[in-house]
Parts: sequence; C-alpha cells; structure tokens
Amino acid sequence: MLQISYIRENRDEVVAGLQKKNFKELHLVDEVIALDESRRSLQSNSESIAAEANSSAKQIGELMRQGKKEEAEAIKIATSGHKAKLKELNDALVQTDTDFHNKLVQLPNLPHYSVPAGVSADDNEVVLEHGAIPNLDTDALPHWELAAKYKLIDFELGTKIAGAGFPVYTGKGARLQRGLINFFLDEAVKMGYSETQVPHAVNESSAYATGQLPDKEGQMYHVTEDDLYLIPTAEVPLTNLYRDEIVKEEQFPIMHCAYTPCFRREAGSYGAHVRGLNRLHQFDKVETVQIVQPEKSYEALEAMSSYVQSLLQKLELPYRVLRLCGGDMSFGSALTYDMETYSAAQERWLEVSSVSNFETFQSNRLKVRYRNSDGKMILAHTLNGSALALPRIVATLLENNQTPQGIKIPEVLRPYVGFDYID
Repeated sequence: MLQISYIRENRDEVVAGLQKKNFKELHLVDEVIALDESRRSLQSNSESIAAEANSSAKQIGELMRQGKKEEAEAIKIATSGHKAKLKELNDALVQTDTDFHNKLVQLPNLPHYSVPAGVSADDNEVVLEHGAIPNLDTDALPHWELAAKYKLIDFELGTKIAGAGFPVYTGKGARLQRGLINFFLDEAVKMGYSETQVPHAVNESSAYATGQLPDKEGQMYHVTEDDLYLIPTAEVPLTNLYRDEIVKEEQFPIMHCAYTPCFRREAGSYGAHVRGLNRLHQFDKVETVQIVQPEKSYEALEAMSSYVQSLLQKLELPYRVLRLCGGDMSFGSALTYDMETYSAAQERWLEVSSVSNFETFQSNRLKVRYRNSDGKMILAHTLNGSALALPRIVATLLENNQTPQGIKIPEVLRPYVGFDYID
C-alpha cells in the first residue's frame, strides 16, 4: 500500500508511475488525496470540539463548586450541542476513513525508475542469456508425452481425483519432485536462509497484508466456512511472520525459505500453452523471502537474482533473465526479474522464477518497522523470489535431457534422487 504522505507530496510523480504500470483508474489518486484532506479536517474539527467540551465541563464543575449555578447552567446550554456535533463528526470520519482506505488499496505500487515502459510480456527487457539451447532430434517428445512414456506423472488420474491441473506424480517422477525440493532447500540454507515450515492456509488479514487481497481475490481458493485462503505461494505466510512487528535493526537481513504446495485457480487459463506442467492449480515451490533496510533492498534483489541463476546453472539449464516492463509487473512489485528456462521440445521460454522488490508496499500493510540509529521509526523493505517453482523446471529437465538411453539426470541431483537416468 502506498503511503498517503508520499502521494500528497508527489502527486504528479505518483500519476506518472501509475501510468508506467498502465493503471487506468488514475482518478483514484485525486480522490484519495481529497478524502485524506476531508478526514484530516474532520479529525481536526472533532478534536477541537472535544477539547472545547472538556474545557467547558471543567468550567461547569468549578462553577458548581463555587455555588455559581446560574453561570454553570448558562455554559451547559451554550455547549449542549457539542455531544451531537461530535457524534456527527465521528460518524462522518468513520465513513470518510473507510472510503479513503478502500480507494487507497486499489492503487498498485510505483515502479522503480529502471523499469522499462511497456504493456505486455512482449515489452520485457532481456537482461542476459546463459547456456546453449539444446539441439534435440526431430522425434523429441514434449514433457507430457515423456511423463506418460516413463510413467512419471499421471494427469488423468489427477483429473479423476480433483480435476484438471492437479497431477499425480508416480515412481521416479515423485522421487524427482522430492529430490528437487530437498536440493532447493539445502541450497537456500547454505545461502543463509532460515528454513521454516508454515501453514498452507492463511486468514484474510494475512492475504491482505501481502497484497493478495483485494487484487487477486478471484485467483485464490477460498475456504468459505472458515474464511481461510489456500496459499498461492509461501511468500504470504513467510512475510506475515513479521506482521505488526517492530524488528530490531541488528536482525537484518531477515531471510526465510520454505517449501509448500501452492494453490492457484488460474481462472480463464486455457489453450496449448497450459498443457502438461505448464500451468497447474496445485504445484510445489521453494520460496525465499527477505526483509531488509530500505538502502540495502536493491543490493538484496540483485543477490537474490544471482542466487536463482546459480540454481539454474547447477541444473545445467539454459536460461535468460528478464526485467519486467511496467505493464507486465505484479500489483505490489516495484521491480521484478523473471527467470525463464528454454523448453527445447516446445521450442519456447518458460518462466520458472520471479524475484521482486516490493519496497514499502507490503510493509506498510504489514506494519513491519524498525528504529534506526537515530531512533526514527522506519518501514522495512520486503522482497521475495521463487527458488524454485518445480513444474516448469521438471518440464525442461525432462525435455532437454532426453537421450536414446533415457532422460539424463543432472549430476547435482543424482545424490538426491538416487539414479542417473530415467529409463
């Protein structure tokens, strides 16, 4: 959530930033500013009348003690409307504050100055490419056919049990999943992340605090009877560990990692591009989260990007890094790098990780603060990154490593899975 003080003082800059994100409801900026002015005026008037009422009450009490009943009664009559006026002002303040908040939370985060302009994924900036694109035989198979051939994933059985987008992993497919999860967790711990197990469902306050509500309400699975949401990513519970906390500066950088299943409705997703593992309703992911001082957050972002790249290098996967344009960024992000691996059988790039800096957008909702050396209360910066999401990693591992002998397992994974080939 943007800070209202910043919006008031930098109105034109805010509008320009929102335009860069292709946000269409720019009228909300002026409406938020006007509502803030109204609520501050109402608050000031209310405090003024309350102070006058308190002063009058003291006067009346003193006059009554002095036996000056007539003077006391005169003041009572003169101030008899204070109570009704206070109620009127407070009712107006509650409504204005509600209207203000409801409009403020509709404003997305402002993009970092380095974010390129653009309206879609076609306008994202390629920062770097690494590794050679595999040259497969003409009879190479896409991962969904490899999964069937080697009995690794049963998509139809998952559809029978739950529905499309809920695959069942079997045999070496299940072992590959477990091996990747353990590998990613071990690597994260080596990098200084604290491994954490978190709930797979969160309450409304937690979903709101990290920006899933109200922006992504339709994309989450909602357990209506208990008013809980299945998590779309471990970012939500991990970041909420520090909701409403004043952390100590010596705790920085706060670094957590967690493995969880992730649940996404992906409403409206269909077509050839979502076949197989390309897009699922339930998938596994290891997430990394950092909470740091504002002046160190972009250094942390670059380090997180480099770390995710190191995982892809160890898995021997060709990849590229994109800096997302304004129109392709998430609601809460100030700057996002996407990592994509090349799917040789599908002949296209697949996103496998997003690493984002949210600056104070989440922490303002979370109220994650710290006192600096001068004793000033400061909002921390929050960051997160997929390290990594499994489905498209598995897809590219299967496709890119298919050989006449079977599917070759990258050397770094062999101790985790217990085999060199899937055959």
